[in-house]
Amino acid sequence: MKPKLLPFVLLFVKGSFAQNEDTLNIAVVDKPIKEKVTAPFKSSRVIMSHSIQMLKPGVLDFLILHRFGNVNRGLYEFFGLDQATFRLAFDYGITKDLTIGIGRSSYKKELDGFLKYRIIQQSTGQNASPFSLVVVGGMTVNTLKFADPTRKNYFSSRLGYYGQVLAGRKFSEAFSLQLMPTIVHQNLVTTSKDPNDLFAAGIGGRIKLSKRISLNADYYYVVNKNEELENFHNPLSIGFDIETGGHVFQLHFTNAIGMNERVFLTETINNWGDGDIQFGFNISRAFQIKKKAPIP
Repeated sequence: MKPKLLPFVLLFVKGSFAQNEDTLNIAVVDKPIKEKVTAPFKSSRVIMSHSIQMLKPGVLDFLILHRFGNVNRGLYEFFGLDQATFRLAFDYGITKDLTIGIGRSSYKKELDGFLKYRIIQQSTGQNASPFSLVVVGGMTVNTLKFADPTRKNYFSSRLGYYGQVLAGRKFSEAFSLQLMPTIVHQNLVTTSKDPNDLFAAGIGGRIKLSKRISLNADYYYVVNKNEELENFHNPLSIGFDIETGGHVFQLHFTNAIGMNERVFLTETINNWGDGDIQFGFNISRAFQIKKKAPIP
């Protein structure tokens, strides 16, 4: 090769490598980044049900669930406002994917606790997950005095359990939906014809109406309800979420009896068609108990 051509060859080779490097950089930049989808619901509850929304690590959520009597009781009972049941609860985010909770209800003086674990979180980009998958396991304890203390009673008769899978997706900023297959087990049932294990198929959703207000609803269809209990009705709740800073207020109407899965899936005798509707509200107040880890 002639010496005069050598500088031109070197410039050409260097330019080719630089072009290839720029092409690789562009490819890296254009590669879709995996991002988690957040805030499918305003609260860890749809209304009655757990939602796929998880608490952040170190967050303690204080919950007040309040339910009045049936509105069709008329003016004498002040349309149900003279009667009330409630549930007080504390939920805590151990990690971003694990939440624990305890609660106590005035109805049957029932204690309850649960573990909630997120297996999959919805995401976009590379290796995206089209939905979130959460599992919940809970236990209830009825602390009422035994009806007949003279006979031999067992503590195990007070216990009930439930397991649930939440499969949900945030379709847009305005719409989220989840499916909730559920099993409830009761150690003690009223008669031999009552099933110890109940299976239910649930659905819950949220439609965002404004920056701080959304319309929520959840419904359960009990598959193998006790046929002897003719007045049992599937629980349906409809209401609004209102977010105000660290609080979330849920105002709702429901026919559900009780405020945990064991109760409203086994004892709901109210009928929307007969006006057996209860007005209620849930208040959620979150506190950051554990300091957030510094961002590296």
